[in-house]
Amino acid sequence: MSKISSANSSSSPRTKGPAPFLSKTYALLEEVEEGGAAETSADDDGKKIVSWNAEGNGFVVWSPAEFSDLTLPRYFKHNNFSSFIRQLNTYGFKKTSSKRWEFKHEKFQKGCKHMLVEITRKKSEATNVFPAFLKASDQEDQINANVEENINILMEENENLRRERVELQTQIAQFKALEIRLLDCLAQHMGNANYKERKLC
Repeated sequence: MSKISSANSSSSPRTKGPAPFLSKTYALLEEVEEGGAAETSADDDGKKIVSWNAEGNGFVVWSPAEFSDLTLPRYFKHNNFSSFIRQLNTYGFKKTSSKRWEFKHEKFQKGCKHMLVEITRKKSEATNVFPAFLKASDQEDQINANVEENINILMEENENLRRERVELQTQIAQFKALEIRLLDCLAQHMGNANYKERKLC
């Protein structure tokens, strides 16, 4: 009888849950769907900071700055957008657009929370049977890959900043031109007024 009970207890393993990082990321997206005000921009235009994409098979961080300042601290113990991206890479997420911060994983989909448990961290290909120098080589490749990814991210952020600077310079030039036209109109108006006064005298 004791053998049967011990067999039953050993045949009921603890249910495995998804990684906390995945659960929190999914939760913040679900809060957006439920109308969480904290995930919209600080101004009144209702622009979202982060949301599922149109297909529901990935998500988009529309405003990395506000996402770092407002969203990350509420779910994680930091406000570092680069660290968040590194975590995504660790779990196999891919950045799928060069024009926006969109990330996808085949097991991370809207309405499919039960699939999160199937997402696991990337494992090093090196195993204990490999020589130590092969393990070191794999680790170096991983480090190089992470460095390259971070460089690409920084280059893209730099390009976005360059575009914004060009747009701001264009706007400043337009405002200066408008200012000159307004001053010319004012000077012409004042000149006409002076002429009329002299004529009346």
